[in-house]
Amino acid sequence: MSDALKIAYSPCPNDTFVFHAWAHGKVPGAPALDVTFADIDLTNGWAAERAGGSPAASAGEEFDILKVSYAVLPWVLEEYALLPCGGALGRGCGPLVLTREPGEAKDLAGKTVAVPSERSTAYLLFRLWAADEVPGGVGEVRVLPFDEIMPAVRDGRVDAGLVIHEARFTYRDYGLSCLADMGEHWEHTTGLPIPLGAIIARRSLGAERLRELAAAVRESVRMAWDDTEASRAYVLEHAQEMDPAVADQHIGLYVNEFTADLGEDGYAAVRGLLTRAAAEGLVPPLGRGALDFV
Repeated sequence: MSDALKIAYSPCPNDTFVFHAWAHGKVPGAPALDVTFADIDLTNGWAAERAGGSPAASAGEEFDILKVSYAVLPWVLEEYALLPCGGALGRGCGPLVLTREPGEAKDLAGKTVAVPSERSTAYLLFRLWAADEVPGGVGEVRVLPFDEIMPAVRDGRVDAGLVIHEARFTYRDYGLSCLADMGEHWEHTTGLPIPLGAIIARRSLGAERLRELAAAVRESVRMAWDDTEASRAYVLEHAQEMDPAVADQHIGLYVNEFTADLGEDGYAAVRGLLTRAAAEGLVPPLGRGALDFV
């Protein structure tokens, strides 16, 4: 695998579905991949460390291609290019704020909220929502692994939790209520799809190589759609004991036309999120042309 490109993406069903064909050498002419599975909070950190020249970036975590949150782009776009495909955007797929009892946004004023990361798209959407809807703002923000958030809310260790991924389908199993849908707020205020996860690749690979990688991603997506059963074993192997029906819902929600190509609305959503977040002081401002592909 010495000549293979190093890639890191999550074990979530949308990523394994998208990359199955390429990772298994089924995309004609595409380079081989050396795959590492990692939670997106880890890949965000690896990208930011490398882009910032941190010594931690030399500890073996140097990847050619990474799945990251759109929220981390302002820190990494000098080192990495955003690929125009392969990521997760959509409608009706935003993060949720969960509580033990039904309530209203104002009830979160001064309360403790668990979040999966402070450098994630979910967190940016939450902060933009809270700025509009929670008088005086929330209280303590506590970072927990995303699979620990719902139990923490259920057990009363935090007042509310920000959840992502398949938690949209399973939070009722914990006896929790949805206080607010960050995606609904975003779509209502902008009319744009919700930008969640991005695929980035090292700019040092060169423009021609980057175009080849984008083409390989698109073909891998097309092949996944053409034969949805081909990836099933791979998806379920890495889905952390997820119910197959939930895995199918997950793929149906997060793999869509924006995965094949960001398009005008996709790029507008990414620019909109990062511009609004920069105005709130949550991320550095984007440089001119930072999102442009080669």
